[in-house]
Amino acid sequence: MGAGPRSTYTVQEQPPAGSCHYRMEKGEPLEDLKCTPGATSPAVTQANLATTICRKGGYTKNIRPPEAVTGKEKRLNAASYGYTGKMGDAEYDHLISLQLGGDPNDARNLWVEPADPGHKPGSGVNNLKDPVETKLHTAVCSGKVTLKAAQNAIVTDWTTALSKLGLAA
Repeated sequence: MGAGPRSTYTVQEQPPAGSCHYRMEKGEPLEDLKCTPGATSPAVTQANLATTICRKGGYTKNIRPPEAVTGKEKRLNAASYGYTGKMGDAEYDHLISLQLGGDPNDARNLWVEPADPGHKPGSGVNNLKDPVETKLHTAVCSGKVTLKAAQNAIVTDWTTALSKLGLAA
């Protein structure tokens, strides 16, 4: 569990340069579980979903750290993972997304996610993890799966999270 949302954020220390290594599953880049095991926010629980991640009007925009913090972290984390591509093609991604109660600025929950294979360099961020996160969020908010089950599934392997929870279409 991370510290949760803050009124101000500071740049978090990242793993040493070159110490993290991407895994590949189904042709998709996945995080190094030793460097990025995930961290949840203590502000989001199964009991308060209606007033946090499932509330109308948006939860995530109010807790997201500013670019002045995440931009520095992204560059440091890219060095941790040995990422050498264009920074604009990679996402500084919350392993457990904010919409699933992930901690907003815990280094254990953030990693430089490269663009999907086949992505045209220079065309911006493109990854298949984002729609998985959205489907999991919908399932949590509709009561189809628990918050903990969705968080565990995304941490284990986002490429299989939907099928493991019986949500694959």
